[in-house]
Amino acid sequence: MPLLLRLLINAAALWCAARFLDGIRYTGSAAGLLGLSLVFGVVNTLIRPVLAFFSLPVLILTLGLFSLVLNAAMLLVTSSVATTLNIPFHVDGFRAAMLGALLVSVMGTVLGWILIPADRDDD
Repeated sequence: MPLLLRLLINAAALWCAARFLDGIRYTGSAAGLLGLSLVFGVVNTLIRPVLAFFSLPVLILTLGLFSLVLNAAMLLVTSSVATTLNIPFHVDGFRAAMLGALLVSVMGTVLGWILIPADRDDD
């Protein structure tokens, strides 16, 4: 259940980024948006850890702020993969990807806090 909920949260965050930011466009259906969310999740699961490992010195040097650049890169990779899979999602450039990554990260975190209950041990 949390995996499906996380997929829906990512879909909502990507939709908001496409709706409210210039330079990010999505013109497909709701089912396609779920497919886009799945592509985004797979890209973040497979590629992001490798990039984070190789950029670890820069991440440490910038106290983690470089992760915003990694998130923007993942949004650009998602756009490229989505275009290959005929999903109508496009990010115009790095600036749009950076703003979109910031919005998707913040929305995903806030919606995750609201919708996914934390397991608490109240001993």
